[in-house]
Amino acid sequence: MKRFIVFFLLSLAVLMTTFPAKSLSAETILWYSYNEGMTLGKNQHKKIFINFFADWCGYCTKMDKGTFIDPEIVSYLNKNFIAIKVNSDKENSLATRYKVRGLPSNWFVSETGEQISNYPGYIPADNLLPILKFIQTDSYKQMAFKDFMKVK
Repeated sequence: MKRFIVFFLLSLAVLMTTFPAKSLSAETILWYSYNEGMTLGKNQHKKIFINFFADWCGYCTKMDKGTFIDPEIVSYLNKNFIAIKVNSDKENSLATRYKVRGLPSNWFVSETGEQISNYPGYIPADNLLPILKFIQTDSYKQMAFKDFMKVK
């Protein structure tokens, strides 16, 4: 029995060094609660991305399983934004404050807590990445998104 345990542990060690686990931040978006995320945004001087969702929302699930697992989206959000996820059914007062009318609803907020813009509805990864860059670079202050897309 001892030989089996030793063999098992050695095999496990070989597998772990052969196939190392990726870091969590490289695989998933670091989602925060609303209050924690808003505080972090102010303290870290980062813009905030808020995703309003509900468990029953099909397009919310589609974003979770598609857009929010895309490696470029995960990396860009984790590096440049504080990401907040809000269940609009459980936190109805927040959804009301942000005038959420349909789901999913995606908000961008400045480092100081000012609302920048809302992008309602499902956003595929290849559409979300340019929007993230448009907001993060402050290009929204100088031009329309369609003009940003022409010069990027």
